[in-house]
Amino acid sequence: MLLKLYWILLCLTYSVKPDPEETCHNFTTLSLPDSIIGTDLEVQLLIYTRENVNCAGDLHKENTTAFKYLDVKRKTIFITHGYRPTGNPPVWLDEIVQKLLSIDDFNVILVDWNRGATTLVYHNAAAKTRKVADILKTIIDNMLSQGGSLDSIYMIGVSLGAHISGFVGKMYNGSIGRITGLDPAGPLFNGKSPEDRLHYTDAKFVDVIHSDTDGLGYKETLGHIDFYPNGGTDQPGCPRSLFSGSEYFKCDHQRSVFLYISSLNKTCDIHTFPCGDYRDYRIGKCMDCKAYAPLTCPVLGFHADKWKEYLVVKNPPVTKAFFDTASMKPFCIFHYYLDFITSNTETRRGYIRIKLVSKSGNVTESNLNRDPSTFEQNKEVSLLAMFDQEFDQILKVFVKFTTGSVIGPKYKLRVQRMRLRSTSDPHRTILCRYDFVLEENVEMDFPPVPCDNSNFFTLCCGESTTQCPV
Repeated sequence: MLLKLYWILLCLTYSVKPDPEETCHNFTTLSLPDSIIGTDLEVQLLIYTRENVNCAGDLHKENTTAFKYLDVKRKTIFITHGYRPTGNPPVWLDEIVQKLLSIDDFNVILVDWNRGATTLVYHNAAAKTRKVADILKTIIDNMLSQGGSLDSIYMIGVSLGAHISGFVGKMYNGSIGRITGLDPAGPLFNGKSPEDRLHYTDAKFVDVIHSDTDGLGYKETLGHIDFYPNGGTDQPGCPRSLFSGSEYFKCDHQRSVFLYISSLNKTCDIHTFPCGDYRDYRIGKCMDCKAYAPLTCPVLGFHADKWKEYLVVKNPPVTKAFFDTASMKPFCIFHYYLDFITSNTETRRGYIRIKLVSKSGNVTESNLNRDPSTFEQNKEVSLLAMFDQEFDQILKVFVKFTTGSVIGPKYKLRVQRMRLRSTSDPHRTILCRYDFVLEENVEMDFPPVPCDNSNFFTLCCGESTTQCPV
């Protein structure tokens, strides 16, 4: 209800009634018969601003009144979709336009090439991408002639649209401000030279989200920074069976778009972690964001361009950034380290599960490790815990240890200290629990307390600290 009221107020605030003689243009809607026959290329350039949030003009028509909305001094965002096998408009169009305009009064231009992208033959759609890029160059040249600048051009391309954006960037020798590629298309582009696909030299800043690298997306790096949610393959919440119909094929691929849209909300930022590969991220090897000071670790989506400041200072090679997400909007995951120091004389190997309960009774849970961890006497083990909720105050912590075995003896893990600390918020209180035993497959619960290092030294080491880690 509140969300609906927000959009009503936004429209009342920013929209004006269209001229009675003005034509409002809509994204082209086609159907499966059109896809079977195939479609010739026709392009609409639908412009939305805060003045006409509900009535798009078409900049690609001669003598159009749409140009009255185009202020070349503003930032202009081109949004270009990809292959449309059934002819239906993308489900995310309206949401991305509305949320961009809620941030600032941009020129938001939807590049509607549905006539051309709609076909059962993917090769035919891919073959039209350079022609679409030529049309976009024409409108950008027009803007430049009126005093616009390449630096204010921002192109968001989805699937084939990502490569179209790259082709436009090449025409200006990489001088446009930014390109965001949302799961750039892989088929027919994998293995191609930089001239035939999106490349980081196509704009001053290129960021890419890869969400379906084992299917419809492009696997290798393409931008200054390449984000790989959940490793870039199977996205949580997406069906894993062919019996799910079309969602099985498109859900992972589309997730890149919904992750980007989520970054336009003020609900939470999706923090990511530069890392060599997904496994190293999962075991917590790449969580030190202090290395990127004065910045923090890169943020996904609209605000990813803050990473440009790091590029200027360090000029690193192409950066891969990994992160995990929740299965539903707003997709944010909150990262913590869970540090264990144990006292078993014999090494124990196993898995940890942790559950947090807030004062209001909300619950969030994390399975900490896909591979078993090794617990050795008086050695600290740091595990990466990921929760889909962030609690201001934690009332209770539940912890379970298991070896994963259903037969054989049950083991105990003797814990000298367990510590829970945020990876991204240095001001958040670090919570501890001291001197307890975890029995295998038995969940233990207790209220956490702020860490007390002096107490830990006494518990762990008595009068000596030579063998006691801090």
